[in-house]
Amino acid sequence: MAMAAPLQMAHAQAYPSKPIRFVVPLPAGGGVDLVARTIGEKLSSRLGQSIVIENRPGAGTAIGTEIVVKSPADGYTWLVSPVGGHGVLHAMKAKLPFDVRKDLSPAGRIAYGTIALIVPASSKAKTVQDLVAMAKASPGKMTYASSGTGALIHLTGEMFKLAAQVDMAHVPYKGTIQIIPDVIDGRVDMALDSLPAYLPHLKAGRVRALAVASRQRSQLLPDQPTMAEVGLPSVVSFTDYGMFAPAGTPPDYINLMNREMLVVLAMDDVKAKLAAAGIDIAASNPEQMRAELLDEYKKWAAVVKAAGLKPE
Repeated sequence: MAMAAPLQMAHAQAYPSKPIRFVVPLPAGGGVDLVARTIGEKLSSRLGQSIVIENRPGAGTAIGTEIVVKSPADGYTWLVSPVGGHGVLHAMKAKLPFDVRKDLSPAGRIAYGTIALIVPASSKAKTVQDLVAMAKASPGKMTYASSGTGALIHLTGEMFKLAAQVDMAHVPYKGTIQIIPDVIDGRVDMALDSLPAYLPHLKAGRVRALAVASRQRSQLLPDQPTMAEVGLPSVVSFTDYGMFAPAGTPPDYINLMNREMLVVLAMDDVKAKLAAAGIDIAASNPEQMRAELLDEYKKWAAVVKAAGLKPE
């Protein structure tokens, strides 16, 4: 396939004419980082410019997001980050120095990552219905883990509690790596967490997956039902990845990046690499991503309110 021709803007040099920066507001090694590096490598070849991945984690993605918000709207700085995570951030933070809905322009969703309900192999719960029945029989005694108070995984657990009408105790950790040993050993009763990190333990029989929180079944767990299939249709959560530019970035630049991203995501080696990490490609255009972003804002604000959580 021929390399994309540089975009010619009126009274300006061809775009892109210098290296491009992808800011990832999370640590290296995670799903968002993998997505950014995988598509960045391919986009670099197609656009004829190097793409530099800059990890700027902290404050629930707020640090990296603010960097992009304050960057020039010239097409040379982009944010690769969770989409729904911004809705969570705004629902849980009383004050932020930006509003993604106004201060960033969506360039398109890239992919989804699966969140699964994981229990220890020793758990008596063989189905979600079993787990709910056990929780109702012992109000407040069963526990669910999350990778941090106020983040997506915590609110997914609260969403589950509301939908199932159960009282479970929240046990926050500093990340999924810390959660896994306690799930394996049964020190916590369940985790609604990002699936890829649990795959080796699922294959080894150390933990079990009871369902997925995505809208469709996961390619990695095709036999496991969605929450809707087990009677909890309001439990819809996933780790999603999208690309944003600072507000005011020329639409021609955004549309070019979206077109090239769609080409890259259709490549067989890209699909295989992301699928192996439990990431399902689900590309969209900027307008579709904006609609999804607004939906995620409403969804997580409603969960925070219903759960009685207090924004910090």
